[in-house]
Amino acid sequence: MTETTYREAIRQALIDAMQTDPDIILLGEEVGLYGGAYGVTKGLIDMFGAERVIDAPISEPAIVGAAVGAAMTGLRPVAELMYVDFAGLVMDQLANQAAKSRYMFGGQIGVPMVLRTQGGTGRSAAAQHSQSLEAWVMHVPGLRLVMPGTVNDAYHLLRAALTQPDPVVFIEHKGLYTLKGDLDPAVPDAPWGVPLVRREGADLTILTYSRMLQESLAAAEALAARGVEAEVIDLRCLNPLDETAIFASVRRTGRALVVTEAAVTGSVASEIAARVGEACFDWLEEPVLRLGGEDIPIPVAPALERGSIPDAALIAETALWLVRREAPAWA
Repeated sequence: MTETTYREAIRQALIDAMQTDPDIILLGEEVGLYGGAYGVTKGLIDMFGAERVIDAPISEPAIVGAAVGAAMTGLRPVAELMYVDFAGLVMDQLANQAAKSRYMFGGQIGVPMVLRTQGGTGRSAAAQHSQSLEAWVMHVPGLRLVMPGTVNDAYHLLRAALTQPDPVVFIEHKGLYTLKGDLDPAVPDAPWGVPLVRREGADLTILTYSRMLQESLAAAEALAARGVEAEVIDLRCLNPLDETAIFASVRRTGRALVVTEAAVTGSVASEIAARVGEACFDWLEEPVLRLGGEDIPIPVAPALERGSIPDAALIAETALWLVRREAPAWA
């Protein structure tokens, strides 16, 4: 086990996978000579050559379309979309081709590709480069969706994604790239598709993923000082998602708070809240609460950007309100 960063864990996962599987190729804007928009693929072109690390033209549809075609013919491409905000440009290739091909060909042809992309706030990148659009992906049958919130998960979930028969959208939070943590290449945090209890508690269940995991864990620490023990569950994989641990936790605590960075309307949090409400209705002491970003374009000003999404303090305030210990300032 070694300490490393989220960025380096993803880079190491790519290196280890490419050394193991010669069919894995990388393609995207500036993934080769420049090393990727956030430095994840730095040096890989020197290790694997320009035939496997391909600097593509500035055309997102061409990148994803080429990856879909390469996957259908036997390769296992990793396409990098510089920002998840550009997903609208590739929805035909992703949602109509990659997601549907294995079903429409009766399993004879699959699309075993990974689309790596970056989402979230934290760099004052403004409204067109700071969104959290995972709900777009989660809505499409046939697409797998992964959003790691720890260093070890960043490594192991990418390694697992590179063995799947279906297309996987792997969203990395740009605010986590410098996060430090322990990496054990031999031991994953949990199996593919299985949520993980990151902190045990008896008073309420906090369900979250990606960077909001770190904020939720910090909130749980603050809540403990106030006598409230929150159980924090990291969803990790949004599709597939084994709901067993989620429902067991909520039935035990009787309260659920779903936290996302995305705008709440039509969000992953809304879907998870609905599932919990349907499956745990008889056990709930209070309605399931959703806490997420404001329904506004992300501001460029750092203070306004921070204020547009939840943080540990707001999560803790909302949790206190849910357990009826005290009302938050916004109530």
